[in-house]
Amino acid sequence: MKRKHKHPHAGGEVTELAKETARVEQYWIVGDRPEPRKPPKNYNYVEELIKLQIELIKLQEYVRHNHLKMSVIFEGRDAAGKGGVIKRITDPLNPRICRVVALATPTERERGQWYFQRYVAELPSAGEIVLFDRSWYNRAGVERVMGFCTEEEYQEFLRSCPLFEEMLVRSGIILVKYWFSVNDEEQEKRFEDRMRNPIKRWKLSAMDIESRRHWVDYSQAKDLMFARTDTKLSPWYVVNSDNKKQARLNCITHLLSQVPYNDLNPVEIALPPRQSDSDYQRPKITSQRFVPDIY
Repeated sequence: MKRKHKHPHAGGEVTELAKETARVEQYWIVGDRPEPRKPPKNYNYVEELIKLQIELIKLQEYVRHNHLKMSVIFEGRDAAGKGGVIKRITDPLNPRICRVVALATPTERERGQWYFQRYVAELPSAGEIVLFDRSWYNRAGVERVMGFCTEEEYQEFLRSCPLFEEMLVRSGIILVKYWFSVNDEEQEKRFEDRMRNPIKRWKLSAMDIESRRHWVDYSQAKDLMFARTDTKLSPWYVVNSDNKKQARLNCITHLLSQVPYNDLNPVEIALPPRQSDSDYQRPKITSQRFVPDIY
């Protein structure tokens, strides 16, 4: 009777993954968890932002190193400052690890899907951070207020959303939800600034303008959304964003507190000598197209 031989590649993928992990780990030293820092009363915004962005890099490496899955939801009124916070979070990070999801209006095909389906496709894999610039809570906000969904669809969302998020958390996803709160006077100022400033004009949509007619409707929709979806397993955190710079620092500080990350410090690496180019013949400069030196 012939013996069955194992396939030569059996377990090969697991072995390669282990080797890759070992190669990555050799470049890092795991330190202690950084102590929470209390900023001085006369702090400098830029200096504090830099300190927090350095901590974000540590968080990013900890998530990648430990194959964690992290999703952060940013919701709130128009011009509440969500985009500014997201930009300050992503600026120092690796886009292959931390990415932003800002889905457009659903297509005809997506409208026929299970409501959460297109968001599920964007959830993080191991070692990823996903920032949702608006999320499945569109149904509890703009769709509800502007009549883009039926009453049955809205009620089903309120019933199923906590169950959906419970599944995400129990599957190992770190889910953090932020609601950015801004008063009507400050929102008015920001809308006027967007109307006058050509750099910011693209941020002002027809839906933003129309939403001003429904300020109270949005407030009521938000209150009901909180009542039904602010759970112990998946709570809402409200960010007071009347002052945009303070909101950015406060939100990032809180986000860092949601993961008990340790300090991952890179070890010193000696660069190997560069390959000799004695036999390399560089092509003629005239054979290439260069960008004009205008500046």
